[in-house]
Amino acid sequence: MTAEPHARTLDILARLIAFPTISADSNLALIDHAETLLVEAGFETHRMMDPEQPKCGLFARIGGAGPGGVLLSAHSDVVPVAGQDWTRPPFTLTREGGRLYGRGSTDMKGFLAAMLSLATRASAQRLREPLMLAISYDEEIGCQGIRKMLPGFRKLGWRPDLCIVGEPTSMRPAIGHKGKAAFRALCHGSAGHSALAPRHVNALHLAGDFLTLLRRLQQGYASGGAQDTAYDIPFSTIHAGRLQGGTALNIVPDRAEIDFELRHLAADGLEDFQRHLEAEVETLLAPWRAEHPAAGIEVALTNTYPGLDVKAEDRAVQRVAALCGEPDPVKVAFGTEAGFFAGLGIPTIVCGPGDMAGQGHKADEYLERTQLAACDRMLDRILDQLV
Repeated sequence: MTAEPHARTLDILARLIAFPTISADSNLALIDHAETLLVEAGFETHRMMDPEQPKCGLFARIGGAGPGGVLLSAHSDVVPVAGQDWTRPPFTLTREGGRLYGRGSTDMKGFLAAMLSLATRASAQRLREPLMLAISYDEEIGCQGIRKMLPGFRKLGWRPDLCIVGEPTSMRPAIGHKGKAAFRALCHGSAGHSALAPRHVNALHLAGDFLTLLRRLQQGYASGGAQDTAYDIPFSTIHAGRLQGGTALNIVPDRAEIDFELRHLAADGLEDFQRHLEAEVETLLAPWRAEHPAAGIEVALTNTYPGLDVKAEDRAVQRVAALCGEPDPVKVAFGTEAGFFAGLGIPTIVCGPGDMAGQGHKADEYLERTQLAACDRMLDRILDQLV
């Protein structure tokens, strides 16, 4: 007989998906629901309010008073559904055969539901070591919420022996992902009538040269940079995602903006990239400025989050492999909040239900029931270890 998720996990998942916690909107109703459940289960809870938005994160703990124990981490926000061709209601859990449809089912309310379901089972046990939960927000827009929550976590003084971030890995222990840095390049030109265009600096032309520069730097990473064959794309990557500039066809644009990112291996330092980029920009600008001193490109770092790089022989890897029943660790293409916890000295592994490449961020997002069942079994084993 095929293992099934706990009925309580499915009930909680249905309730979580009903909260439309798109990153642009508040998550407070979901946090209210989760905190009520956790308080009823006997957890101590600590809200981490965002200083500017109607959003917050939550830390919760039950069991042993000393150090040690396990921390489980999930984010509460989901990506938008606008513009996607859904054939099922995105904010209603639809159960069809072996699939559980709904926005966030895979990324990552499935794991969050399993966490909260475990909390209700933990309440009936006397835990020798503590069980800790972290629920964050704004992960989908660059892990911004957890960065704001960490000072509060440090003040709590919790020191778990293991953190599992439950992003979708098909229930395999993931030991690495690239770090990410987001940038904005502001290209300055000089405005004028398009009939006199050669007398001015077209900021879009500057932006085009800058994009060519980024492509050249990308080729350098691909052909001569560090390589890690555990990744599908084994080198650091540069991606330009947005270009905006100009107001009318007959006006030479004096401003253009490019949003771009670096997803880098641990061996490729962010500071090295920034120094190299700065030097290349100066080289690019030199011929422009010889004729047009107004030409300029300003590059600003807008957001970062750390990568994760755990050795396969690490004890935490072996422990999670035994818990999830999958002995072979993997590395994932997408970013997570795991690097923040690892940066605090907490052994951290990514492991959760679902397949990001297959279901994450797509219309009719779904989670296989067997994956959620496997997650419940892993968390059952964790509870057994804490008793």
